[in-house]
Amino acid sequence: MTSPDPHLRIGLGWDAHRLEPGCPCRLAGVDLPSDVGPVGHSDGDAVLHALCDALLGAAGLDDLGTLFPDTDPSLAGADSGRFLAETLRLLAKRGLRPISVDLVVICDRPRLAPHRAELRRRLAERLGLAADRVNLKGKTTEGGDGGRLEVQAVALVGPI
Repeated sequence: MTSPDPHLRIGLGWDAHRLEPGCPCRLAGVDLPSDVGPVGHSDGDAVLHALCDALLGAAGLDDLGTLFPDTDPSLAGADSGRFLAETLRLLAKRGLRPISVDLVVICDRPRLAPHRAELRRRLAERLGLAADRVNLKGKTTEGGDGGRLEVQAVALVGPI
């Protein structure tokens, strides 16, 4: 048995947002049709937030809240794609790049199944990865907590 590549690193990210009627629902940079959306200081894109934290963690960098604090008025309503672009820049500065990511989105609504392929495609495009290196699954709470959206992310990074 061979040893794993010592240059590979893994990170874990998590984010959650309250859902409210009338808020836009943007996940993975995609605007989804929904009667509820995540509440946040930025655009509330919990998918990109959890993904950034997973990538930052794998690189041994500060977390998303430290780099982009919700107390910064200039970030009010900010597109979370900015956060991902900066995260990728910081990784590249350390000689790292994403290799694969896996995300779980937990919410009762919106239903993700009709949008899953588009969400994966958009993430793969932003990360510069083949679509089969990006996975995203939707899970419900079986009616347990319809008032929030939670995302768990794992990212594998390696040398450029």
